[in-house]
Amino acid sequence: MSLKGKVALVTGSTSGIGLGIAHALAASGAHIMFNGLGDRAAIDTLVRDTAAKFSVKTAFSGADMTKPAEIRGMIADAQKTLGGLDILVNNAGIQFVAAVEDFPAEKWDAIIAINLSAAFHAISAAIPAMKQKGWGRIINIASAHGLVASPHKAAYVAAKHGIVGLTKVVAIEAANDGVTVNAICPGWVLTPLVQKQLEDRAKQNGTSVEQEKKAMLAETQPMQQFSSPEEIGALAVFLCSEGAKTITGVPLSIDGGWVAH
Repeated sequence: MSLKGKVALVTGSTSGIGLGIAHALAASGAHIMFNGLGDRAAIDTLVRDTAAKFSVKTAFSGADMTKPAEIRGMIADAQKTLGGLDILVNNAGIQFVAAVEDFPAEKWDAIIAINLSAAFHAISAAIPAMKQKGWGRIINIASAHGLVASPHKAAYVAAKHGIVGLTKVVAIEAANDGVTVNAICPGWVLTPLVQKQLEDRAKQNGTSVEQEKKAMLAETQPMQQFSSPEEIGALAVFLCSEGAKTITGVPLSIDGGWVAH
């Protein structure tokens, strides 16, 4: 599936799922605008190495996903620096866990801002040029928690349900403009962050990482297997292809059967 000449912006793409998606798009020929947190020297190396490995143009925006003006500036920067914006992947997200009566208001506000409102601001800024061109792909990274709930995750579940709703609305609005809008809903994905959680749980419980993997998966997934960032990236590439041009407004689960319960 060639995306040669297309330009993609992936938020939260300096690690984890976002990085897997960015690399998959680059491997298919897309130029990449990275965004995310981390050591700036390491990020600069990542940007350079991606360009060299995949023979694409790359750039980086450090836009703060809680600030609408910076998000809109990031869209404009991608369009100016890389020559347009064809693919927008809204992936940036944060998490916090607490019972609703104990949930700090500032954590609620931050999760809604980064996990939901940031996607709205990015879509609002990016979609006019996509409609004008008659081609665009918007992919929102939701979660199994965009379709079902778990306790102690009020803000995250609310935001991810909101992302699924936003996806459907924008898909309907852009249905005849050559722009598709879909949501990917991962279950457990083995990212560096999850790997660290597993190692911490193993240390705390006096067990092995493999035992903790099985325990974590058994809580929710019939398939006792993690997805990988590369697999999420492969799905994103498919959604950008011509083979997916009539797939729009859909939450696509990649969750080992989590929401089939």
